[in-house]
Amino acid sequence: MTLEAITFDLDDTLWDNRGVMARTEQGHYAWLDAALADAAEGPAGRFAERFPLEAFVARRQALAAAHPPRRGDFTWLRYRALAELLAEHGLAAEPANHWADRAMERFMALRHEVEPHPEVETLLEALGRRYRLASITNGNVEVTRLPLGRHFPVAIAAGELLAPKPDPRPFLLALSRLGSHPARALHVGDAWEEDALPARRLGMQAAWIGPDDRPMPPGIHRLAHVRELPELVRWLEAQA
Repeated sequence: MTLEAITFDLDDTLWDNRGVMARTEQGHYAWLDAALADAAEGPAGRFAERFPLEAFVARRQALAAAHPPRRGDFTWLRYRALAELLAEHGLAAEPANHWADRAMERFMALRHEVEPHPEVETLLEALGRRYRLASITNGNVEVTRLPLGRHFPVAIAAGELLAPKPDPRPFLLALSRLGSHPARALHVGDAWEEDALPARRLGMQAAWIGPDDRPMPPGIHRLAHVRELPELVRWLEAQA
């Protein structure tokens, strides 16, 4: 095939995101609890004792169910859940919004403490010399805040578009901005339902970083790790 463009998922594709999210989730919530106590905001009693982390998770899930178009806009869901819980804790609207903002600032700082796989920088550098690159994520990482963001002239935050993958719109928007066509593009991601299948339905080739050896349908190629991508790209080019 004549390959022009490669689009990448971010979380659990270019780095291991499980540890990042665990530290971020616990860290920003503990920070908010301590900051409220130090500022003596709200009624007596600790915020996180009345609303433990599980309550925060449940509130986000309830908001996603109540606002389906926002189900993939994780920043909005988190902010709205925090503001609601802070109001229920006894804060007036203005301070509740203030502390929700501060907690989300802490969240985003921790969220971007990612460590890309060691091979990623060199891999993107080499691919970027030959192909047009874009990132497409359902998460709320702002890739431009990361050093490797320089490799992605196009960065699509699908949740903020209110069209999270597997919706085809973020793929089509990325390709449009890259000036490419699905038949000349490859998408790389770790999620079968959100990366591999929707990319293939559009006519893209798909590289699925998957944990099992299920038979692959035509056009979907299994990788054990993103480090194997250059070999796949060379193989695809040889099929032209």
